Amino acid sequence: MADGCACDRHAHMYLTVEDALRRGLSVADPLTDTETLPLIDAIGRVLAQDCTSKVDMPAFDNSAMDGYAVRTCDLGNGPLFELPLAGRIAAGDSGAHDAPAGSALRIFTGAPVPPDFDAVVMQEDCDALIDGIRFSRRPKPGQHIRRAGEDLKADAPILRRGCEITAREVAALASAGYGEVTVYRKLKVTIFSTGSELKQPGETLGPGQIYNSNRYMLRALLDKPWIALTDKGPVEDNPAKLERVLREACDSADLIITTGGVSVGDEDHMPRVFGEIGGQVDVMKVAMKPGKPIMFGRRGNALYVGLPGNPVSAYVTWQIIGSQMMARRAGLHHASQTPQQAVLAEPLRRRSGRQEYRPVTIEGRTLDGTPRLRLMAPSYSGRVALLAQADGLAVIPAETEELSEGHGLTFLRF
Repeated sequence: MADGCACDRHAHMYLTVEDALRRGLSVADPLTDTETLPLIDAIGRVLAQDCTSKVDMPAFDNSAMDGYAVRTCDLGNGPLFELPLAGRIAAGDSGAHDAPAGSALRIFTGAPVPPDFDAVVMQEDCDALIDGIRFSRRPKPGQHIRRAGEDLKADAPILRRGCEITAREVAALASAGYGEVTVYRKLKVTIFSTGSELKQPGETLGPGQIYNSNRYMLRALLDKPWIALTDKGPVEDNPAKLERVLREACDSADLIITTGGVSVGDEDHMPRVFGEIGGQVDVMKVAMKPGKPIMFGRRGNALYVGLPGNPVSAYVTWQIIGSQMMARRAGLHHASQTPQQAVLAEPLRRRSGRQEYRPVTIEGRTLDGTPRLRLMAPSYSGRVALLAQADGLAVIPAETEELSEGHGLTFLRF
């Protein structure tokens, strides 16, 4: 169904984006099944347990610098301090020593600082003597020493369940002593595209046929370690075939995503077919551009999300609504894109009624570093090439009709 401006006259009949998202999230029950994996195999998965540190972080007082450990009580009034060297301590050593009073220890970054030494003088501030060191700047107690538990005390919380285990999270878990963690099982996702007109890239197009870009777009969007993906490919607009594929998907998947066939045209079969196999259907008209029609429902354990057929509409609807439903289903506690603030590089005039997600390019920045956005073509719901050329989406509120150059907008960066 095209995103024509004439429909905006009836935007009061549509759901707001916020209400549509709220309704979508209300049926996206999170997974409960879990598995325990070695930490190295859990990278990219969704954490299913709250984690507290098993150890103090760091576990012992250690040197933050290459230099010399000293006892400040051994130092006189200066202005020069000379101390003999009584040994060396490197990372991995125990920190045990028999250094007499009035001596220093050569120490390296990460090495344990003995309990009776209370400062480290970095090597750049010292002159090396034959059997000792000389320095002129009196160190303060605690200087260049990282104290045990300074980062985190044992049993302190480090991560909440529902986060994706990326580089930062896995580093924290490893530092906290986790050899294995409990994660949610992979989300089983099935996708297919509806439409008798669809051909695969590389095939020869016949009259009235188009290449199936939505399939490849979804494959890229769903390429995540916490997803087990089944791709059913394109399915022609035949109710019997659609019913068979949809029924099979409902019996095996946690989430089904389709593109096309979710509006009210004669060839838009998905709402009726899903209802006929026992699914609870909710077809929404959302006051958003592009997008507008989106369908979701439940059948048994399976959550169904039906996106528009236009590639740009499908992409935007998925990013704003569908992806957050999927994240909730997978057990993630966050999913939405982080919005930025930006300003318009040109004036804007448009018809109010629907919240618009306009492809934009960044054209320089303001003096304070805020991106300046150049609007791309006002008619773009089927122009997937524009999407590939854009830097992100400018969010234009539904009631907005006119904005001046320099006006602030929310910006969703790709």
